[in-house]
Amino acid sequence: MSELVEIRGLTKVYEKKKTALDNLNLTIGRGRIIGLLGPNGSGKTTLIKLISGLLVPTQGEILINGNHPGAMTKAQVSYLPERTYLQAGMKVKNLVDFFADFYEDFNPERARGLLANLRIDEGARLKTLSKGTKEKVQLIMVMSRQAQLYLLDEPIAGVDPAARDYILKTIITNYNPEATVIVSTHLISDIENILDEVIFIRDGRIMLQDTVESIRERKGKSVDAYFREVFVC
Repeated sequence: MSELVEIRGLTKVYEKKKTALDNLNLTIGRGRIIGLLGPNGSGKTTLIKLISGLLVPTQGEILINGNHPGAMTKAQVSYLPERTYLQAGMKVKNLVDFFADFYEDFNPERARGLLANLRIDEGARLKTLSKGTKEKVQLIMVMSRQAQLYLLDEPIAGVDPAARDYILKTIITNYNPEATVIVSTHLISDIENILDEVIFIRDGRIMLQDTVESIRERKGKSVDAYFREVFVC
């Protein structure tokens, strides 16, 4: 079976010659939950946006199922941005209908079930919801697709601790087992237990790609503790 994502020589330079990613090489397999971990400004969001097709590389290439990001891969990738993009005046139930119309792989019954579990009123307008509830709604929409690759940028950053366990459960129980989930976060201790693999990134370069099990066995410590050791030193 071929790899899901192959990245070769990926470089992204913004205006004013700021290099966000520097000749990055990365291979991502199928059926994994992967933590994309690094300090602020390390290139996590840029990498996610490039894979999703929202940005264009300065150099290098990205292949998703053998295809460059574009119309074909957008049907295979479900992306959760760090900041909400939902229209404030829209009702939750209209958002479900919108996703159902826009994405062939969207499961409205699954979305409504998850909304009901969190007691989110489908008749409510998004502008009346708290920031945390809006983020829950957005995550539910993203995870209710039957995608091959889920890109989640800080999915629990604005969510109260009481809801984090439910959201993590939503992530691990509502995706195709042959698909891969990439989670970018700084709340490592909160998500470590659901991760199969981690990628450490700093200054636009990959510092480490390894399984959680391997890190625990080789280093004798949690991923969170090892991350602190690597990035504080």
